[in-house]
Amino acid sequence: MSEDGMTDLQEEELDRADLIHSEGGHVLSLMDATIKFGGLTAVNKVSFDLSRGDLFGLIGPNGAGKTTCFNLITGVYKPTSGEILFHGKSVAGMKPNQIAHLGICRTFQNIRLFGALSSLENVVVGGFLRHKTPLLSSLLLMPSAVTETAELREKAMHLLEVMNLADDAHTRSRDLPYGKQRRLEIARAMATDPSLILLDEPAAGMNPQEKEELSTTVRRIRDEFNKTVLLIEHDMRFVMGLCEKIVVLDHGEEIAAGGPDEVRNDPKVIEAYLGEAV
Repeated sequence: MSEDGMTDLQEEELDRADLIHSEGGHVLSLMDATIKFGGLTAVNKVSFDLSRGDLFGLIGPNGAGKTTCFNLITGVYKPTSGEILFHGKSVAGMKPNQIAHLGICRTFQNIRLFGALSSLENVVVGGFLRHKTPLLSSLLLMPSAVTETAELREKAMHLLEVMNLADDAHTRSRDLPYGKQRRLEIARAMATDPSLILLDEPAAGMNPQEKEELSTTVRRIRDEFNKTVLLIEHDMRFVMGLCEKIVVLDHGEEIAAGGPDEVRNDPKVIEAYLGEAV
């Protein structure tokens, strides 16, 4: 509780509102972001900017530092040096839950759903990040708590419809096919009401038809929900067909940046993926 009587959550929500409604500037900026683990430099002076509404891809071969960048942005790691700005505010060194409250959410390369819960319940859990009713009121089933929980379920059901998972609302998440589990994880992330969503290998394990459906869904997330999207992906065809801006990492360093055509024809990118000079 602060001196003015506000809870930490209320203060975080005010900070989030200020960030989201701020005019101009970039949604996300990495400025010479660097992290070292002992003598190993995993990410070295990486810099890029995301503007509102970007579909932005971060690609590179295995071990390039892509997931480490995600971990820096979301507070899993604190940068050794450099800066990370979200709507102009430094988030370097913040805890993951604080960063989530500000409006950055992510999915993971290894699916982390609550297997015993239904699809609907998994998405509702994501929505509880914005739950405003005090715990005691919820336990006592006060009218305000009941109303808010009903609203969360309604919003969760809408997100399942967007992800073409409405028919699986009451299916345990562990019983869903792999591709549907991927989409469910995105729906749960969306339930936190982020302004920036980070997708870590969202197309992994999907067949071509599922990848095409996912590409359409990600565009819908950007266009209809006004989200900014940053994704990591190994499937070059998927990235080139979806992302409008791309940064390529290799051994923790940026080797190329630009639109799909620029990146796919860059000799350094070809060398990094094929292992030979062009």
